[in-house]
Amino acid sequence: MPVSEVRLFYFENNRLKVAKDIKILKEIPLSDFVWIDLVNVAPETESELEHFLKIYIQEEEEIEEIEISSRFIETQDTLVANSNFMLDSFENEPVSFILKNKILVSVRDNKLKSFDETVKKMFANPRNFPSGDHILCALMETRVDYDADMIEYVTNEISELSKTMTVAEDIDEDILLEIKNLQEKIMHLRENSIDKQRVVSNILRSELFSKELLPRMSMVIKDINSLIEHTKFGFDRLDYLQDTFLGLVNIEQNKIIKIFTIVSVLFMPPTWIASIFGMNFNIIPMADNPYGFWLSIGIMLIASIVVLLFFKKKNLL
Repeated sequence: MPVSEVRLFYFENNRLKVAKDIKILKEIPLSDFVWIDLVNVAPETESELEHFLKIYIQEEEEIEEIEISSRFIETQDTLVANSNFMLDSFENEPVSFILKNKILVSVRDNKLKSFDETVKKMFANPRNFPSGDHILCALMETRVDYDADMIEYVTNEISELSKTMTVAEDIDEDILLEIKNLQEKIMHLRENSIDKQRVVSNILRSELFSKELLPRMSMVIKDINSLIEHTKFGFDRLDYLQDTFLGLVNIEQNKIIKIFTIVSVLFMPPTWIASIFGMNFNIIPMADNPYGFWLSIGIMLIASIVVLLFFKKKNLL
């Protein structure tokens, strides 16, 4: 079970500070706060925060809705954006962002690297984060960077898999399962990127979002578009590897069929000769000859050798 955590970021005498108890909201002017981060908090804490900030925190089922009317909501003074942030296990973690009066409220159930990285950036240079708008922008930028890293990681896995597919004898069903797993990862990354593309596009059209940050968010859109193109390239490579796998399997199967065919043809003349000498007639050539058995064996061997030489001459072996 994820640990419950509340982090309230505010400025005091131009210094960025963080508190972990929402009671501090009653002690410090609301205008000094820039970000309230909620991780797996109790419903009571959410209700208290809703009452104090005059906002509505959506339930988990509402955050996970895929309709754009649920993923992006804009009222007279509040902007709500829901997006999926990917965990290291390639599973989606729904996150809800609420932006009101330049204060950002984020709601999630699990820890995310992109959030921790953004906090490091905030304390490294607090002047770059004067409002919740700037923090939301930084979170999206950082998340896209992490998505790029995950796509690069999967791309490297595809390259390593490609190097193993060199000899038909080494091909087995594990490779096909690995291709399927990589396709699942690429699919999740693509869906995740498209989800962010929709959310950021709506933020760009919002009247509540800071105009000075629009160029940065436009760059985020361009980066997301690049990631989507890269995932398409990954899909194409996996399709190629899948076709290569099936081609190598067919080659290996053809080799086996070829061996069985050659063996069958090699034994066909001896079988024919043995059938002749094995007939139950009174008059069979060499039936009374004491060397008849060895002669028939010799004829069989000569017939097999002739067929074998024929295959060699035609480069069929």
